[in-house]
Amino acid sequence: MAGSRPKSGPTMHDVAAAAGVSQATVSLVLNSASGSRFSEDTRKRVQDAVNRLGYRTNAHAKVLREGVAGMIGFIGDSVATSPFAGAIIEGAQQRAWEDGLLLLTVNTGGDRELEAASLDAMLSYKVAGVVYAAMYHKRLDVPEALNGVRAVVLNSQDRAGRLPSVAPDEVKGGYTATRRLLDAGHSRIGLINIETLESGLPAAVGRYEGYIAALEEAGLEVDPVLVRFGGGGEEDGYRYAMELLTAATPPTAIFCANDRGAWGAYQAVSDLRLSIPEDISIVGFDNQAILAPHLRPGLTTLDLPFVAMGRRAVELILQDAEPGGRVELMDCPLVERKSVTHPKEMP
Repeated sequence: MAGSRPKSGPTMHDVAAAAGVSQATVSLVLNSASGSRFSEDTRKRVQDAVNRLGYRTNAHAKVLREGVAGMIGFIGDSVATSPFAGAIIEGAQQRAWEDGLLLLTVNTGGDRELEAASLDAMLSYKVAGVVYAAMYHKRLDVPEALNGVRAVVLNSQDRAGRLPSVAPDEVKGGYTATRRLLDAGHSRIGLINIETLESGLPAAVGRYEGYIAALEEAGLEVDPVLVRFGGGGEEDGYRYAMELLTAATPPTAIFCANDRGAWGAYQAVSDLRLSIPEDISIVGFDNQAILAPHLRPGLTTLDLPFVAMGRRAVELILQDAEPGGRVELMDCPLVERKSVTHPKEMP
């Protein structure tokens, strides 16, 4: 009929009438108010009426009433499109949902204007907090807008030291990788890193420090001839593995500080007509699901705990994480496959 208004859907009044209770009771049931005195039968009648009528709560009204939406904001640079870091979102989403919250996710692609607009929208929705995530572990500049909201930096660290951060324990990971090779009997262990130490990249610096610590603990001197600093790509892995393996005294094992570098090293080993792990043992880092299990042989590597880190970041928001720049480091577990064995017997 002309001029008639579209039906907006069932109201709380409709639910109350269908369940034979007051609107106040419906509100108490739906909001699970503590100390509310109604029976399990009443709760069931209300829930049945809600399901039958398809009633949905008014999120805007909830914000007005409680000052907080049932959402947590999640902003990442390229996390959602990364082939392996997307698991961070999975972990964050799982943890938010356990407390009845939704994750409002924006992938900015590093676009600062989109980031600013997204943050503005999230804060206008009165989200319970914001997870500010990066695709790889670095020190980054956090937007000023996050100063007035509960926020946690994920898979990176706040350069200014204002917000709490959740990140991988790179030093312990580098130590674990090198220790695995030492335990297999290797003493000449090469390192192909993912950046220079001067870059200050936490992953490059930390994994190198772990490598050094493991060697020194084993009473071995660090031989600079066995260390290379690449850019983290397959090409550098290939080039530096070639250099190391054709040297006068080659290593018997190589710790590649990421799986892409290890992939390049595998190709160098193949071109040199050598064999993994019989001639050279290799350990990677990242445990990229699209890469590490599919190399032949499967790559022994360190797992970046993306799901656990995503969960922990949301947990800190739910626990009212205080500002202050505390960095919480999470273990990177060793994933055993077939790329490590004892060094070859010398003739």
